[in-house]
Amino acid sequence: MREISNLNPAILHKEVQEFIENNLNVDIAKLIFKGSPFNNITIQELVEQIESKVKSKSKLPFFYKTSNLYYPNKLNIEQTSSEITADYKANIISGNSIIDLTGGFGVDCFAFEETFKKVTHCEINSKLSAIVAHNFKLLKKDIKVVNEDGVHYLQTQNKEYDWIYIDPSRRNDVKGKVFLLKDCLPNVPKNLDALFEFTDNILIKASPMLDISSAINALNFVKETHVIAVQNEVKELLFILEKSYSGSIAVKTINFTKDTQQIFEATFKSNANADFFLVQTYLYEPNSAILKAGLFNEISLQLKLNKLHINSHLYTSKKIIAFPGRRFEIIQQVPYHLKTIKKELQMSQANITVRNFPESVAQIRKKTKFKEGGDTYLFFTTDLSNKHIVLLCKKV
Repeated sequence: MREISNLNPAILHKEVQEFIENNLNVDIAKLIFKGSPFNNITIQELVEQIESKVKSKSKLPFFYKTSNLYYPNKLNIEQTSSEITADYKANIISGNSIIDLTGGFGVDCFAFEETFKKVTHCEINSKLSAIVAHNFKLLKKDIKVVNEDGVHYLQTQNKEYDWIYIDPSRRNDVKGKVFLLKDCLPNVPKNLDALFEFTDNILIKASPMLDISSAINALNFVKETHVIAVQNEVKELLFILEKSYSGSIAVKTINFTKDTQQIFEATFKSNANADFFLVQTYLYEPNSAILKAGLFNEISLQLKLNKLHINSHLYTSKKIIAFPGRRFEIIQQVPYHLKTIKKELQMSQANITVRNFPESVAQIRKKTKFKEGGDTYLFFTTDLSNKHIVLLCKKV
């Protein structure tokens, strides 16, 4: 088995795969104490397969359900794209050829194979590259796997690609865990000119912690920025670069919920102006992708909603509308005075959110004694008159 020469092929034996499957829900500490039941496999190898497969269950459901896949360590699973975000990337770009310079576990390449005729996966780690080669063959994916530094490999090829994809490592040998593009490996801003010698289009995946404006300033020719959230948690920032592009930059946000996709788009630094008003009948809270993108005024302008305060990022209207986030009916409004709250809001539990408010949720719970949960939602915020208020709401 040439594809798994750096691995332990015994992992793929039927009885070993059955052992892994049967121990996905066991106490790992107890399993380690028992030791390996197989002479040619260590307990550490078995635990690595079990832990990584468990981490794949919700993040990589197709991979999880596929038999005889070889898994890397759990850190590689934590760092890989989810199937949802990988499919999203494959749906926003397409062409004849793409090269992934930092392939990792190969989930993005797996998705790209659906929208590109030729896909090249580069991975400098020899064991991880061997794992990916085995899995792609098992999955019948016609993807070229190269065990080499992606940037170096690209520079040794007299070849152009329709797209270059790069997800720079956020673990720097000197600085530890990082998120600024210049600190990641490879340093994308530093290598950008060299990369554009081999393509006209580059897709960059970045940390959700990265400031979008700073990233755009560090890069050249940014055409689009995408903010991807899953279940209202921002997972990825994407930057699409087109050689010599100098037009306006599109900002596209998407939040994948259990049953829908919340999409909102605007132009970077559009200078949109929001409308402001006092609390009306309905309250709107944008999803995390929109908040990360900073499209606070664009929401007001495009959806004709009134903002409660310049810093609150909550919106209100008389009539209910479709909205990319949470919607609430406002039942009651009270000023933020502890005695008034206890008198007016006679309840034992509530879901509490703070927006542009001087106290944290923990501090509020300590003062009010409200336990978490239930169908009631309390928003502690600041209104247009700079007064601290509490909004009693029910989700629409």
